[in-house]
Amino acid sequence: MVRMVFALLAGLFGAALLHLVIILALPHFTGKDAATRVASEGDIDTFYLLGATNDTAGLSNDDPFVRTAVCSYDIEENPVRLTAKGNVPFWSTALYDEASNEIFSMNDRTSVGGALDILIGTPIQLTELRKALPQALQKTILVETTRTEGYAVLRTLAPQASFNTSATNFLSEARCDEFAGATN
Repeated sequence: MVRMVFALLAGLFGAALLHLVIILALPHFTGKDAATRVASEGDIDTFYLLGATNDTAGLSNDDPFVRTAVCSYDIEENPVRLTAKGNVPFWSTALYDEASNEIFSMNDRTSVGGALDILIGTPIQLTELRKALPQALQKTILVETTRTEGYAVLRTLAPQASFNTSATNFLSEARCDEFAGATN
């Protein structure tokens, strides 16, 4: 009797574990994971504003008080620099690798002077850059990652209609550019 109960519990546990693995792996096999959707927005190293309804990549911004932009990047050749500034009540950004694992996040309260200025690179790229850090990067936050592909999500608040213009301008003027001043 004990063997039968043990076999039954082992079977139920195994089935539950198998179902969990399948559910968590499904986005990877369907190509509908976040990294794939952001990459299908368009060219890499460009911020794309998300609208209130799903776009062709299946991404949308469904919070009425938040405006969102996304940028897909590849740092295999050179680091990527994210910059934005403007008069918005709050902004935040998060960096994810191609497996959608968050590797870095910050907001205007933790930035230097309230502006977004991040350089994403591999450890080798940033080590070389630190040897002779250009004056233009003195206040830039350097983020190391071993994964060469990823995406950034930039959000800002627009709690009232009067903030829409400044929020849209902030995201439209945000830059996600390859930083060619570095060597590999």
